[in-house]
Amino acid sequence: MTPPTVHPAQRIVDLGFGFILSGALSTAAELGVADRLVQGPRSAASLAEELGVHAQSLYRVLRLLASVEVFAEDEAGRFSLTPAAEYLRTDAPGSLLSAVRMLTQRIFWAPTGELTQTVRTGQTPFDRIFGKPFFDYLTSDPVQGDIFHQGMSSLSDMENKAIAGSYDFTPLRRVVDVGGGHGGFLIEVLQAAPQVRGVLFDHAHVLSGSRVARAGLAERCELVEGDFFQSVPAGADAYVLKRILHDWNDETCVTLLRHCRSAMAEGGRVLVVDTVIPPGNGPHGGKVLDVMMLASLPGRERTEEDFRELFAQADLKLSRILPTPTAMSITEAVAA
Repeated sequence: MTPPTVHPAQRIVDLGFGFILSGALSTAAELGVADRLVQGPRSAASLAEELGVHAQSLYRVLRLLASVEVFAEDEAGRFSLTPAAEYLRTDAPGSLLSAVRMLTQRIFWAPTGELTQTVRTGQTPFDRIFGKPFFDYLTSDPVQGDIFHQGMSSLSDMENKAIAGSYDFTPLRRVVDVGGGHGGFLIEVLQAAPQVRGVLFDHAHVLSGSRVARAGLAERCELVEGDFFQSVPAGADAYVLKRILHDWNDETCVTLLRHCRSAMAEGGRVLVVDTVIPPGNGPHGGKVLDVMMLASLPGRERTEEDFRELFAQADLKLSRILPTPTAMSITEAVAA
């Protein structure tokens, strides 16, 4: 049966209400509702008593989420898990709980609320709202910083294996993951290519959460502290920049790419893992991310031509773009 077509007017109204669903999802994640439904259906009153929250308010939020198949409500008014709600569990395989908490943080929410002013001026309101630039703020607030890095790891876990499997790392000997966070992507590379030795390069406070040792790869992966705006470890065959360039403006990206160009071994390459915005008006995850960047950061998602121009300024040339099963692509650059 073909689903009914949404009237254009209703589509506009639904889009306008989108932030309400984000808020409801954030509330369910922060309260840990999914974890409390693992043993079976429960009423909002029972959940509220355990959580120490207002029962009717909780019911109304869960009822909304049930209408979009996050949780399900039975005839007795009890809520249970759905396949989507399983991803809000703390211990579920591929849990997205941390990702939801990160995506619905005020660091994204508040600047997006002032998007009109951003479009008028071309300037993110983030610095004015939070008193300092995005990453400086996360460094100064350990709680928010931890939510962000845990959320990024969670989001990346959805895609790392698929992306790593879209590129042949087997001819390489040494791979540096620049700004590689907790190491989720590099772990997948090392597991897929047993001859590769890895370098996880990031700030000390980020590397403290590294998952490399837990993955049994400590002997094949070196953790190196540093600032990629100053330099990157030398002598690698490949420098991975996963979800890095989209955070920064063109000038900053060129500086980072030049560091990679000067550090890489002969025959080396740079692998940019970001979305590549396709031509046309079709839906694409990169278009949503691009407006998130517009609101909170100085960066942006880029087209193939944008990457070609960036690489040229760093004495590199775009050699190929490899699609992956995710919204991300692997854009490879070699020495010009």
